[in-house]
Amino acid sequence: MWDKKSRFTALVQATSSRLYRYAWWLCRDKHIAEDLVQETYARAWKSLGDLRDEKAALSWLMTTLRRENARRFEKIQPAYSDIEIEGVVDLYQHYDTSTEAFVLRQALIRLSVEYREPLILQVLEGWSCEEIAKHLDISINAVMTRLFRARKKLRDQVEGEVEGKVSKL
Repeated sequence: MWDKKSRFTALVQATSSRLYRYAWWLCRDKHIAEDLVQETYARAWKSLGDLRDEKAALSWLMTTLRRENARRFEKIQPAYSDIEIEGVVDLYQHYDTSTEAFVLRQALIRLSVEYREPLILQVLEGWSCEEIAKHLDISINAVMTRLFRARKKLRDQVEGEVEGKVSKL
């Protein structure tokens, strides 16, 4: 019969690589995975006498590791704010949730920055072509060309999206 230290050393050698891979798979972070494995082995050392079947050691350790990972989230306390909930709801009161608005937002996201930026500055921020030209360090004519092309690309994308939806019906 082995002493506790020899038994534990053999257990670590037999399971450490698989246990680390499982820990990394759970958290996708090298340092957290190493900490999880270390905490798992610390708990295993304390409870090694409870392990009766050596064949069950890996599943026992993986269960312990999964529980250690869950304990990480028990420690996290969400930050609370003094903002009244009514104020937060009001922020989204004018947010358009229609299908058309969604399609338009998606088309806007797909525009290249070269076209999206001047369009957003003009339409959402209310900037003039002159202000946009100064901000982007381009000529007014270039701003007007980009705005024209941005609107055309947006129109084409939205029409294509709508046609695609209709053809599926």
